[in-house]
Order: sequence, then structure tokens, then C-alpha cells
Amino acid sequence: MTPTTRRRRAALITGAVAISASLALAPAVASAATPSDVAENGGAARSIDDSTQVLLDSVKAGPAKNVILLIGDGMGDSEITSARNYAYGAGGQLPGIDALPLTGQYTTYSLYRDGANKGEPDYVPDSAATGSAWATGTKTYDNAISVDIDGVPQDTLLEIAKANGKKTGNVSTAELQDATPAVQAAHVAARSCYGPDSVTQCGADALDQGGLGSISEQIIGTRADVTLGGGAASFTQTARAGQWQGETLFDQAADRGYQIVRDAAGLDAVAAAGQAAPVLGTFTDGNFPTRFAATTATVGGADLAPQTCTPNPERLSTDLSLRSLTEKSIDLLDTGDQGFFLQVEGASIDKRDHSADACGQIGEVLDLDEAVRAALDFAIADGDTMVIVTADHAHTSQIVDSTPPATLSTALTTVDGTTMKIAYGTAAAGGSQQHTGSQLRVAGYGPGAGNVVGLIDQTDNFFTISNALELDRDLDGLSAAATVSAPSEVSPETSFTVSGAGLNGDRQVRAVLDAGDGADPVDLGLSDVVDGTVTLTATAPAEAGNATVTLTGVQSGVTASAVVAVVDGAVAPVPTATPAPGDPSATPTDPAGVVPVGDDGSAGGAGTAGSGPLAFTGSEALPALVLALMLVVSGAVLVARRRRQQQLASANGDLGPQL
Repeated sequence: MTPTTRRRRAALITGAVAISASLALAPAVASAATPSDVAENGGAARSIDDSTQVLLDSVKAGPAKNVILLIGDGMGDSEITSARNYAYGAGGQLPGIDALPLTGQYTTYSLYRDGANKGEPDYVPDSAATGSAWATGTKTYDNAISVDIDGVPQDTLLEIAKANGKKTGNVSTAELQDATPAVQAAHVAARSCYGPDSVTQCGADALDQGGLGSISEQIIGTRADVTLGGGAASFTQTARAGQWQGETLFDQAADRGYQIVRDAAGLDAVAAAGQAAPVLGTFTDGNFPTRFAATTATVGGADLAPQTCTPNPERLSTDLSLRSLTEKSIDLLDTGDQGFFLQVEGASIDKRDHSADACGQIGEVLDLDEAVRAALDFAIADGDTMVIVTADHAHTSQIVDSTPPATLSTALTTVDGTTMKIAYGTAAAGGSQQHTGSQLRVAGYGPGAGNVVGLIDQTDNFFTISNALELDRDLDGLSAAATVSAPSEVSPETSFTVSGAGLNGDRQVRAVLDAGDGADPVDLGLSDVVDGTVTLTATAPAEAGNATVTLTGVQSGVTASAVVAVVDGAVAPVPTATPAPGDPSATPTDPAGVVPVGDDGSAGGAGTAGSGPLAFTGSEALPALVLALMLVVSGAVLVARRRRQQQLASANGDLGPQL
């Protein structure tokens, strides 16, 4: 076998060696480097033989059970190349990013928000517009977080996946309020609307102005199963309006059932995450420290002695590296047949590029590469997971031949032992280097990943992912058959439980108790929807009569009601079965059921209430709860058994199929 053939196969088939290489990224110990015979004919070729069959074998039609989307913020081709050159050599390969077999390019332009050019291309975008594009499938203006150019909220992949019963995760090395993680969890006109204290930046989006609230408040309400990153400072702020007014956002999240973790030990202790107990992990007040210490470029800097990147002493421990957070998120999300959607961002490639910091940006690409490798390892073993790796926008760094006379530059010694010069020419010293409008690499692996091949637009990512997961994007329709269950009768001033089901398209509901007879309705507040269901407590009026409890889906607007008879001497709340939609026995004066309410407020509105598999009441509830408990326990046993089998296989050296 010739050296060239060996290299070609190594580039196409990754295994234990590639996994080890991804963990050893220092130039001195890099295991994949420029070939020693690179000067010979064919010595630099990566694929000298026919690769047609290899590529055909890489194409697998959807659907996919899981999707992992990994974003390198500001990671253009130049940023990828400089990281590869530095750590693996010009002829080397990044074990994660370069291993995905299906590649394409996509366009990233944003749109003008207003003026004569409203709706026309803005050729150089920001992270808010680009993130919104892949998160929602709708192009928008710079600064927008998942709203269109008219400010109308657009449903995100995370919200849609959750409504379809998928588990969801959102991971970043930035503040969780930063643009890329925010686009999956919030809808605001200005990306700087971080928390309740961002009064000016939030404007009409603030809760006390009748808006949806700041990004931090919306993250809590969106309720991804796993949310990990920085940005703890914004969660220490206090709500200015709403039912949690006066509480810090951390306290609010805890009140709403979140597991709050602030360090590696806390995250390690988390054994499960779900809608009943989602995880909010914030490990820094702001952004994560970078992998490498900064090497700020200067005018003429590339003529100075070349540097070697050094570890940043402020970097978080390796159990909070992007790879570790990715692996932990996958472990928490991969718990059943429902599948998951996970977004992972390597955020500071962009931030260090803005600062003309070559080592900083290189280290962040290598961090992301390790996370990509972890995602690929899972996808290879799973066989039903699509992985997509791309960026939001291109950036300014360039690998140059000689030192530019008037712009910033840095010289680095690479693993090849030669000098690589990197230049920054879009801002003066101390300024912020600019984004650029270049197309970007998008690469994929797994079911449905063939759709990234060729020239596509950034918005295509939304459809590639939603189609692969077979998501129903009609969120209002997913709540159309909502039902309410309540006791048929209660004593005056007695507390009773109200349950709603079939609310999959909503993340919260608002409940109101109306006693009629001119009494003011009682606002029972917002309640989080957990796996399509909601449970809340109401107190019966002091006077006998009929009271109506109405639930309204905050996102869908769907309403459903139940009538409760307030009767002196009622022994105990006795819930009754929910009638089917349109059941003529369910009337506003019938104390025995649930009342569908039409869009005009009249009883019997089609599609707004009805029976469903979760509409259990009375004696039906106990066997249903017992069955559910048995299923949960059985599932936990099966998951534990599968993980034990995987651990044994790993210990025995069985690495499974290799890419």
C-alpha cells in the first residue's frame, strides 16, 4: 500500500486514532500532520483515487431521530485553515470538522429593515440575523432575534422540535443571551435586550411594556431540556413585571422547576433532564475564557519573531470544555425514542477575530472541533443522527504571504515548523475587525445530510433539519385539541386542581376563574406546559353557583374551559371525564364536563377543546398514573442497561462502526 493510499483512507475512515488526535491538539504532539513525502508527485493529494463510492455510501435518506447542529461563530474558511495549519499542518486534517463527508457552501446575507431598501439584501450580516435565518427559515435584519423584518416572531427549530415531543438542548461558550443561543429561545427586536435591566435596549419587548420579556426571561419560558453556557450575570437581575416580579431570574427558574447548576460538580451531579426538571447551567458571569492566551496583532507584527500559542490560565476546567458540555448534553437528551435537537456554539472564534487575536481564534476552532468529534462519535454509533457543522458569517482574518505594511498582523510557528502570517485589515489597532460577506462551508453526516451539498442559503438549514426530523410546524394545530379537566363540584372557598392536556403547541397557558353574576374574573396566572400538559390550583368562590375555569394557550391562543359547580357541603372534589369535541351534553351550565370555547367566545367552538389520551379524570386517573409510572421505571431500566452495555463494549475495545 502506497503512502498516498494510506493517507486517503485515513482521511475517509476515522476511528480510534482520530479520536485520540482530537484530544491532542498541541502542535508538538499532533498525530496528523503534513506528510513527509509532500514534495513527491501525489505526495500532497488527499484523495488520489476514485472517491465516488465513498461519497455515495455517505448519502443516507432521512428521516433522522436526532439532529446536532454545531456552529462556529465567525468561522469562515480562513479561520478553519489557520487552525488546521497551526495544529495539524497544511497537509493535516481536523479530526472533527474535516471528517464530515458531505460538504457545500451557503450564502449568509441579511436584509434591510426599513427605508428605500427594505427587504433587499444587506451583504454583510451579523450573528443575530444569520442565527435567526437558520433557526426560523426567515431572513431578517441585523440585530433581530427570531423576528422578521416587520418584528413578527418566527417559530424556531428548538420551539418546533419541543412542540413535536423532541427533547431539546442549547449550548454555547458565550453568554446564553448572546445572539446565537438566543435565536433558538427568544424573540426580540434588538439582540442587546439581555435581561430586565436592559430597559433601553428592550424597549417595547420588556415585560412591563407588554412585550415577551428580555432574552433571559424568554429562555426560562422556552424551557429547553438542557441549556448550558455563560451569562449568569443577567440571571441575577430582578423581574420588573409579571407574576415573578421582584424575584431574580435564577429564583424564578427554580420556582418553575429548573435544576440550576453553576459549576462542573453541579453539572456532573445532574442525572436526568426533562420538561419537569430542565437544566439551566451557567458557569461564568459573561463569556467563557478562551483556550489560548491572547496574541493581539500589531502593525508590522508578522515581521517579529513567530509565536507559539500558550494555554490561557483562566480557561475553565476540561469538564466544562465545549466537548464535555456537548457530551453531557447528548447523554441527558438521548433518553428514548422521541429523539432530540441540540444546538452547540463555539462562540469566541468571532470574538477573538474581532480583537485581531490569532491564537485566541485558533484555540476556539480547535475547541469546536473537539465538540464536533464528540457529536460524530455519537452519530456513528447511533446510526440515526444527523450532524451539521457550519458558521453564521465569515470574518476578517487572512493567511498572507508577507507582512502588510499598514494593517495588523501576527506570525505563528505551526506544527510544520514553518511560519504562518495572519493579517487583519478591516479596522485599526484597538478597533473591532469586521465581519465579511463571503459564503461559508456547511458540512453534514447522517440521515438527510445530503441536502447540504452544493450552493444553498443559510435558511435552507432550517428546512433540512425540520424535514429530517419530520417536524409538524403548525404549532397552533398542535394545541387545537386541548382539553381541561376539573372537579364536577367543590365546596365554597375550597382549593381544587385543574388539569389541561393536548397543549403541545404552547409553552405556557394563562388561567382565569370566572364565577359569573358580575364578579370580576380571577387571574390564576401563567403556568408552564410540561410535555403538553399543565396542572394548576384554583380556589372556589365563596358563593354557591357555577364557576368556569378557562385556559388560554399563550402561544397558540387556543382556549378550553371547564365548569365547576360550587355547592355547599360538597364532600370532595370529584373530577369527571372530558366529553369529546362537540358533545352536546357539554354546555356552559352543565357541571359535569369540559366546555369547548369558540374563537368568538361561544360554547362549542370546533377544534378548541376535546378529549384526548391525556384527558383523564376521576377514577380513570389512578390506573393511568400507575401505567405511566411503570413505563417510566421500565424506560429507566432499559436506558441504564443500554448504557452499561455500551460501557462494557468500550472497555472491551469494541468501538462500533467507524466513519
